[in-house]
Amino acid sequence: MNESEDKSQDTGHEVVGVIETSIYVDDMNRSLSFYGNVLGFPCADNEPGKRLTAMWAGPRQVLLICLRGGSVKPIEIRGGLIPAHDGRGPLHVAFGVPEDSREVWRNRLARFGVALSGEVDWSTGGWSLFFNDPDGHVVELKSSDWSGRPI
Repeated sequence: MNESEDKSQDTGHEVVGVIETSIYVDDMNRSLSFYGNVLGFPCADNEPGKRLTAMWAGPRQVLLICLRGGSVKPIEIRGGLIPAHDGRGPLHVAFGVPEDSREVWRNRLARFGVALSGEVDWSTGGWSLFFNDPDGHVVELKSSDWSGRPI
């Protein structure tokens, strides 16, 4: 099969965004408090604090906070089977914020006693603030996409 034949059969499969991403934590309540209070993420779950909790991280975007070791075996639910997954070590996650909110975020993080671990003014445009969550994950607040366009 040549390249043009591949493309003719390859329609309707585009990815339109990241729906959810996961971090793995040692203390679910501590993490729910951090992401709920510091970043203002509301719970998307009706039973928070179990093996995993979904939190809204933007329109139609979810941060799954998973209890480390809580999903190392497949999980059978009414609608099917969720494969095993887990994670160790510090991860990185970035959340988009408005261009003009840098000082608002600096002040909010300071009010919650969250120290910045890094800051970047990107050559393509925009800025990032970096800090750690209670499990050592690197959280980034970024005011632009990878092309430098404001969020």
